[in-house]
Amino acid sequence: MRAFREAVEAHDMDAAEALLAEDVVFTSPVVFKPYTGKPITAAILRAVAEVFEDFRYLREINDVNGRDHALVFSARVGDREIEGCDFIHVDDDGRIDEFTVMVRPLSGAQALAAAMGAQFEKIAREERDRSA
Repeated sequence: MRAFREAVEAHDMDAAEALLAEDVVFTSPVVFKPYTGKPITAAILRAVAEVFEDFRYLREINDVNGRDHALVFSARVGDREIEGCDFIHVDDDGRIDEFTVMVRPLSGAQALAAAMGAQFEKIAREERDRSA
C-alpha cells in the first residue's frame, strides 16, 4: 500500500492514521490477542514509530486485486536488528481494515516487546484521548 508506506517513511503518523478503517484489527507480533479499533491501532503505530530506529521499508508486494499488501521492513530496537513484514488488507473503501505485523529473530521480537511494554501507559492514554 503505497500511501501507507509513504506516510510511515515520512514520519507522518497523522496521514498513516487517516488510512485506517474505524474497525481496523491490529495483530501484534508480540501479543496474542488482536487490538480492534482505530484509536488503539493509531496509538500503537505512533509508539512503534518512536521505538523503531533506522526503520526502512525494503520492498512492497501487492496482490493483483489490490486488497492485500506485504511491506517488508528492517529496523533496530536498541542493539537488536529486526526484520519484519506488515501484512495489510484494505476494505471496499480502500481503508486498512486488517493490519498484521510479524518480526524476526526472537531476540528482536523480545526487544520490541520490552520496548513497547514500556510504552503501554502512553498508548492506553492516547487511545482514551482519541476515543473520547
